[in-house]
Amino acid sequence: MKRQLIRMACAGTAALALLAGCSGAPAEPSPDRAASPAASTGQAKAAQSSKAVLAEHVKTVLEDRLSPDETRFGSGAGSPCSTSSAVMFTARCGSAAEATAADASFALKQIERHEGFATLRSVAGKLRTAVTRYEQLGCADNPTGAATRHACLEPAALIAQGFPDLRSGANLGLQGA
Repeated sequence: MKRQLIRMACAGTAALALLAGCSGAPAEPSPDRAASPAASTGQAKAAQSSKAVLAEHVKTVLEDRLSPDETRFGSGAGSPCSTSSAVMFTARCGSAAEATAADASFALKQIERHEGFATLRSVAGKLRTAVTRYEQLGCADNPTGAATRHACLEPAALIAQGFPDLRSGANLGLQGA
């Protein structure tokens, strides 16, 4: 049955070629003709493959950068920028903030001019903004004003969670997010 269908398809193709006045020269593709489904599928798979390779590269180089900084400064409740940390208003958090901003900038550099990575792009942008705000407020210089100290809480919390959030963003890049 399958062979019979293939023979019929071949015969039909040959008949159409004769009717169209086909010469021995290869046919030029028509610009208004869409690519075959097989070609489209192949192109889509190649694009997905190159995106996956890029996402894996970004994840690897970012992890190589994040791990030493996270080991040095900690993250979450273990970060000097944790809002429950006694050193949130000191140079120790300021150093962690600088490292976080550098890692966020590095992440953005890795993904610039590439589609996708929406989560990583968003996280890195928010972290850079948080670090800028932390620095503008002078949070690392132990501000005395209650309003300033209160304003330091939000950027410090984002900074404290920065390393894991950047890592998650890179991991989501593997999923196309």
